[in-house]
Amino acid sequence: MNNFRQRIYEHYVNARHQSLSPVSIEGLKPRSYFLNKIIHDHFSTDKNSSILDLGCGHGALVYFARLAGYRNITGVDCSPQQVAEAERLGIEGVHFGDIFDTLRFLPNESHDILITFDVIEHFTKDELLPFTDEVHRILHKGGKWIIHTPNGESPFEGRMRYGDFTHEMAFTHISITQLLKSSGFSDVSCYEDTPIPHGFKSAGRWLVWKIIRGILRIYIAAETGAAEQDCILTQNFLTVAVK
Repeated sequence: MNNFRQRIYEHYVNARHQSLSPVSIEGLKPRSYFLNKIIHDHFSTDKNSSILDLGCGHGALVYFARLAGYRNITGVDCSPQQVAEAERLGIEGVHFGDIFDTLRFLPNESHDILITFDVIEHFTKDELLPFTDEVHRILHKGGKWIIHTPNGESPFEGRMRYGDFTHEMAFTHISITQLLKSSGFSDVSCYEDTPIPHGFKSAGRWLVWKIIRGILRIYIAAETGAAEQDCILTQNFLTVAVK
């Protein structure tokens, strides 16, 4: 691991204005709507699926997946602080380790789903290409790679791209599709991180976002002359690639 990464990751939870991890497990609730939607929409219906969350942080997605009945899910993170926070919160299945080494020692076609949530933006291009090949290698045929990453197409892309000292790049739905399809993945779908209505306030946020998104699309159409129906404008976006 590069020296600058090691320094940051050793203090990853607390070297910021607000701690990354909640005070208690109840503090994960605000993220539950988004994470449970990912589980519902993109996980296999087979609760025995073999799932690996690389760069899992303090294990929020692992926690909600286990609540949903997916017992064969584990997480790996290279930040000792993040792993310690998972243990403090009582989240099982989170282990300390280097994610490159973890992939390297896994058998071919050994997993149904691999998750990298806010991970690949930390890699250089020279690191990401062999990492992508390793992900492809360990997935079963029809297996999924679920990716969450900063969106270089967003008007506020800089907030995410430069919001972490260890970030190396951002992506668009075009560039990430380019990477994945040239690496052997057969199908790539990208999704915006829109607000998820689950009450009055969140429904209001969703409505405001739809209005703003419409205005942004008008701006793009005025500049380019194209409607660009598939543009993704949220600060982060989700990608699901199928082997």
